[in-house]
This record gives sequence, structure tokens and C-alpha cells, in this order.
Amino acid sequence: METVDVSVARISISVNGREHGFVLGHDIAATQTLADVLRERLGLTGLKVACDEGACGACTVIMDGRAVLSCMVLAVEAAGHEVLTIEGLPDDDPVVKAFACQCEPGHGTALQCGFCTPGAVMTAAAFLNENPDPTLDEVKEALAGNLCRCGCYQGIAQAVLAAAPARRDAANREGFAVPAAGAPAAETGSAET
Repeated sequence: METVDVSVARISISVNGREHGFVLGHDIAATQTLADVLRERLGLTGLKVACDEGACGACTVIMDGRAVLSCMVLAVEAAGHEVLTIEGLPDDDPVVKAFACQCEPGHGTALQCGFCTPGAVMTAAAFLNENPDPTLDEVKEALAGNLCRCGCYQGIAQAVLAAAPARRDAANREGFAVPAAGAPAAETGSAET
């Protein structure tokens, strides 16, 4: 992350294609995390905060095409960047659809309680932008930073594999990868811990 001068009174963060301006010390504190600002200031509660120390992946969002743990990013560090949350993905996104539909016999579902689902979906979306034709081992490695309390790991991996061809086709057809407002796909992979 780049160094941000916190003496600057105003910052702007693009979230799901919409600019949001904040006054430091008034709207947000310089020490507030991106997760806190997204959930508490903007009402984007799809991302979850479980461990609040970068160990579980529940708070994963996509920043400039890359999966990041929003509990480990200060809001001021997101200034000038494009952030995509689960609410910013279209309902018909192939990853969203694959998670919802996964019930392949022998692998289980991709979600049970749903708490980890937004973080896993965002990690998978960013990963598939970098690797549109992954192997099962590559999917498992990419999702290694996302914990699932219900143990749906096989179903989650199968959902990502099922989403890959549809996401590739959509990207080719529409000329983009992650459906964020102009955000270029960048270096991605599993959420950093």
C-alpha cells in the first residue's frame, strides 16, 4: 500500500462505481478500517467482519481488481482506488450464480450458513480474473485464506470451477472481467493475510 498523508482533510473512495467523499476527523477517523467504513458509514453489510485481524477472509473486497482483506486496509489507504463489494456484483454474475446453484452430488453445497460466502465470492471473482481456467489445486490455493465455519470447502471449490467457463465467456463477450466501474483487473490471488 502507498503512504497516505492523513493531514489532507478530505478523501474520496469509489465504491461499486460511486464516489464517496469523507472528511477526516469528522466523517471518519484516520485509523478506521475500510471494512468499518463500508459497513458502518455506507451500509454495505454484505462483507462480514469475523476475526478483524486478517485471518479468515470474510471481509474480502476487490480493490483495483485485486482481492484485499478490508479489515486490514485503512480507509485512507483506499482513497483514490476503486473498491468493489459483494453488493456491486450483478445478481447474474457467474460466480454468484455458481455459489447459489452448487449442489453437485459428492461435493455438497457452496454455502450453508452463508457467513463466509461474500468473502469467498469476492476472492473467487478476483482470482478468476487472473486465472480464467484454473485447476482444482489452483482454486484451493486461491481460497486458502477464506475460512468456512460449516466446512463447505469442496462445494465452494466446485462452484468456482463451475463459474470459470461462464465468467470467461461473459468477460470475452462484454470486454471486462470484474464488473466494476472501469476498474482494471490487476494482480490478484487469494486475499492477503
